[in-house]
Amino acid sequence: MSSVSKHPKGLLFLAFTEFWERFGYYLMIGIFFLYMTTDTVSGGFGWENAKAADIFGTFIACAYLTPFVGGLLADMKFGYRFSVTFGGILMGIGYCLLSIREEWAFFTSLSIMIVGNGFFKPNISTLLGNLYNDPQYKANKDTGYNLFYMSINLGAFLCNFIAAYMRIKYGWNWAFIAAGCGMFIGVITFWFGMKHYKHVDVRKEPTAQDKPVIMRFLAVLGIAVGFGVIGWMIPSTIFGSDSTDAFLFACIPVIYFYYTVYKSCTNEEKKPMGTMFTIFGIVIVFWAVFKLNGTALTTYANSYTDREMPSALVKPTQSMYICDNSVVAKKDSVVKLDQHFRKIKDANGTPIKEFEYPSYFKNLAPEKYPEPDKSLNLIPTELFQSINPFFVVTLTPLIVMFFGFLRRKKKEPTTATKIAFGLLISALSTLVMVLAVHYSNNGINKASAMWLVGSYGVITIGELFLSPMGLSMVSKLSPLRFTALMMGGWSLATAIGNKLSGVLAKNWDKFDDKGNFFLVNCLLLLIATGIMFLLLKRLNQAFKES
Repeated sequence: MSSVSKHPKGLLFLAFTEFWERFGYYLMIGIFFLYMTTDTVSGGFGWENAKAADIFGTFIACAYLTPFVGGLLADMKFGYRFSVTFGGILMGIGYCLLSIREEWAFFTSLSIMIVGNGFFKPNISTLLGNLYNDPQYKANKDTGYNLFYMSINLGAFLCNFIAAYMRIKYGWNWAFIAAGCGMFIGVITFWFGMKHYKHVDVRKEPTAQDKPVIMRFLAVLGIAVGFGVIGWMIPSTIFGSDSTDAFLFACIPVIYFYYTVYKSCTNEEKKPMGTMFTIFGIVIVFWAVFKLNGTALTTYANSYTDREMPSALVKPTQSMYICDNSVVAKKDSVVKLDQHFRKIKDANGTPIKEFEYPSYFKNLAPEKYPEPDKSLNLIPTELFQSINPFFVVTLTPLIVMFFGFLRRKKKEPTTATKIAFGLLISALSTLVMVLAVHYSNNGINKASAMWLVGSYGVITIGELFLSPMGLSMVSKLSPLRFTALMMGGWSLATAIGNKLSGVLAKNWDKFDDKGNFFLVNCLLLLIATGIMFLLLKRLNQAFKES
């Protein structure tokens, strides 16, 4: 690791600010789907999986769209420090507002978080980049960004343990308040380091050449809002829900805007720009499958995976069965449970009480059902959300070393080739889940948690082959005057993928054989992989000429 003197002092404060921001965001997102689908008795909203998946996909999609506007407003009007502070405070308020279990508070909080993320996310990265523009630190810019990226994943890894503790010990509301407190700590950390990046908070006045493009972009955003309203108001639905229709309709003018940018390029610029747009379209499939970690894979962890652990998480309550600190059922004198564990029957088989048991019990072996006055102690579902950031932290150095070894041997794959292999490796992760379904007899038996660990491990390798390469691709292929817009194009592709992830997750309950659900995801990734490999020669040529 480079000595501290080779990095600006502001790095430490920005990294810890981002650590706390990601801590709050991933704490919230780790329990978000569970909160929506958990029954009202246990403190959730009790919504169906399809509705929750639609809301989840819409939220994470919009969170990738607002940075367009937030970055532009910071450039032209507000500056970066104000935007980071304002965005962080908004997100903290949004997390805390989720603690109120009312629909108005729920949807208001999501809107506040989306706006806050738009101001925070692009501008803290801009400040970091500006710090490293100093000739004294420029040579260590990549290392600085690696440290910054590590802080993101450390926050994402640790937060789920706090989420599980707060949810089980105190309830959903205090878990969301913990996310808000994390965000507020991040803002305070940012304030403490203000003097170290005050000098790089310099707005870039748009040039005469930039202004027409900026004004066109702002006009397109206005038109996109209008298209979104039209999509929402269309009778019935086209793509399965009003929110999906609205989102995809809103994307139409934005995509057309990027087409006009391509048409305005010189002949020399069109080939690399076309290459970028091709890859943008293909990686949408990756993000659609990757973001299932918050929906379908969370459902699989919650209901289909063996989460039993020997040590007690909570103190048993007298005459009750306990699952993740939720009351399961009171013990009657003589009971008999049916195969779905939904009805309590007397000795003659006559139902005497109906109870909606937690989904975990629906495929639990009868011999594992807890005795009276005993508890079934489970690994909290949200801890599975820490597997991906754990693998990112541990595997990143190995991937970097691997590509460094190939570089020294002059055998390092091109950026496009890395992305193609990233898609292929990601497809293999879905096959791990197909095997999990097979060996658990399609959910009749609980699946080992190691299947999820393995799937997350494989797709993380695919992510590390693909995600950083996308940003590298934009910096290599974009004409200088369009680099910021093309970074926005990468975010747009990610946002569309996030939304389509919600569309995929909505279909979870439609598959009686869950293995087929994962096979569909595998097929989508393999089609994307095949297209990448078919175009690889042309794509690589564009990289060589750039």
